[in-house]
Amino acid sequence: MRVVVLGASGATGKQVVRQLMKRQINTRILIRESAVLPKDIQENPLVEITKGNINELTDAEMNHLLRDSNAVISCLGHNLTLKGVFGQPRYLVFDAVKRISETVINKPDNKVKLILMSTTGYTNTLSGETNSMGEKIILSLVNLCLPPHRDNVKAANYLMTEVGKKNEKIEWVILRPDTLVNHDDESSYEVYKSPIRSPIFNAGKTSRINVSHFMAELVKEDELWKEWQYKTPVIYNKGYSENL
Repeated sequence: MRVVVLGASGATGKQVVRQLMKRQINTRILIRESAVLPKDIQENPLVEITKGNINELTDAEMNHLLRDSNAVISCLGHNLTLKGVFGQPRYLVFDAVKRISETVINKPDNKVKLILMSTTGYTNTLSGETNSMGEKIILSLVNLCLPPHRDNVKAANYLMTEVGKKNEKIEWVILRPDTLVNHDDESSYEVYKSPIRSPIFNAGKTSRINVSHFMAELVKEDELWKEWQYKTPVIYNKGYSENL
């Protein structure tokens, strides 16, 4: 088994790589030239490091990145700076997801699981999810004013409507954590088909290490994958999964 991790130098991406290392899974990561990795990841023999920007890879480089891979985990996101939020590339996540999907679909020998880290701010209307009027107003403003949110929505919609369930070469899960927090240790968490709290007015919390644990389990455990494939599960730390 080999897993490609995008955004591996980010706060959640590093935890994903460590979870894969813990399970003795070969991992190929793509990081920017300027990215800094912790020593335990840099020196682990299971980790293969490739440097470059996902939106600048040639077709040959993209094929090389995805070669012999069974799964791709995207933890890509925009830096929380003025340039990161409002600068280019505006559609970092969408462009990456689209490029990966097209590459996999056009390769004759590949079948890949794709896991996209999204947010509870994404509403899966195809499964019947709805928002209150207040949520609709705020989410519309966020979508209008914050390009990273538009990017996340566009990427998730692409998998839902363009890739869908129609191509046997690519299967996907869109994972939606609530407010991300940093914890050192794994803890109990719960996974639901849809949000059970308002992501705007009553948000819960999800630790990055729990998100990474669930992603690694999706990759490794076939039964868990079958349970959630083509779905948009929501993950909460236990204790934040009850409406307050």
